[in-house]
Amino acid sequence: MVMSARAMAAKAAVDVVTTFFGRIQAIADDPEAMDFTFGNPHEMALPGLSAALSAHSRPRSVDWFAYKTSERPAQEVVSAGLRSELGLAFDPEDIAMTQGAFGAISLAFALLADAGDEVVIPVPGWFCYEPMLHAADLVTVGAALDAETFELDVDAIARAITARTRVVVVNSPANPTGRVYPRSAWEELAAVLERASRTHGRRIWLLSDEPYRRIRFDGVEFASPAGSYPWTVIAYSYGKVLLAPGQRLGYFALSPLIPAAEREELRAALMPLGLAIGWGFPDAVMQYSVPELETLSIDMGELTRKRDRMYGALTDAGVQVTRPEGTFYLWGRAPGGDAGAFCTALEARGVYVMPGTLFDRPQHFRIALTATMATIDRAIPHLGEVAAQLHDRA
Repeated sequence: MVMSARAMAAKAAVDVVTTFFGRIQAIADDPEAMDFTFGNPHEMALPGLSAALSAHSRPRSVDWFAYKTSERPAQEVVSAGLRSELGLAFDPEDIAMTQGAFGAISLAFALLADAGDEVVIPVPGWFCYEPMLHAADLVTVGAALDAETFELDVDAIARAITARTRVVVVNSPANPTGRVYPRSAWEELAAVLERASRTHGRRIWLLSDEPYRRIRFDGVEFASPAGSYPWTVIAYSYGKVLLAPGQRLGYFALSPLIPAAEREELRAALMPLGLAIGWGFPDAVMQYSVPELETLSIDMGELTRKRDRMYGALTDAGVQVTRPEGTFYLWGRAPGGDAGAFCTALEARGVYVMPGTLFDRPQHFRIALTATMATIDRAIPHLGEVAAQLHDRA
């Protein structure tokens, strides 16, 4: 065997995604394809993003492009933003700048868990948690969301916890379901984690994955579990709110409610571990741009119109869809209960959506709303016709 066991396990966990990639290669060759698969941009970048990167790409000193860890000005902007958003007393030292949320999550696993520890993840949830855990030699344990509403099921998390559990991962607003969990859910979960930590004699950490935190609809409020459970760390990415996933910028944040001694110990480890996981810091230009990028956002009014247009058309066609409170996804149950058949029939018409098999839910599908409104309008008749055909067969 050439590869390590953990590399093989990580590859196997990603294979379902790469297989899907391979099957939809026609998208790249067809300018008329109606692509709703991944949250990629379909329109030109935000002018403010381009302007910031352009301005900061011009060197102002001889060390402008020297090695950068977490730049103090970026940490200060992030901590101030978190204080304003979450109402918690974050300090710059609580922040590690990272290569997107991937870097922040990798840092969290390296900081908090040892080989063989168990990490509880949501199901359905982001399909990269599992391969990242395999690569870190950690054990994945799934905890199902509520089967009907996709709310956080705290009882399911409690059942998933064992003496080997070290981290519980939560994601709100949630990919793929679009649900935003209320503070009451975090209070309930905090009680469970505190009780389990005492029972097993080992602290269980909470990793709050919040890359869609600023993408919410209808005035839905956001609460971070960092305010309810002290032993929380946050992962964030700018790639979602800027709709620029190829520009890797994010951060890892320690809850300011972590007891002082432990908080200082963790702060001291952030830079060394950022180096150890493979220089996980953002490029210099991205860090210089943080003050401008912190205030930018995709057009939430237009995104809301896209959500309402697609949600309304699908529900009118008799498709069961979860109305998203956040993210830029729609999560639905495939007509006839077979996402494979639904997606294949749509592909024959040039419409591409993501089957729920990638999220361990083969009866469901996900639609990314980052496509243009014109593409949505072109796709809606096909979605309705395919849904009607599959309903008739069921």
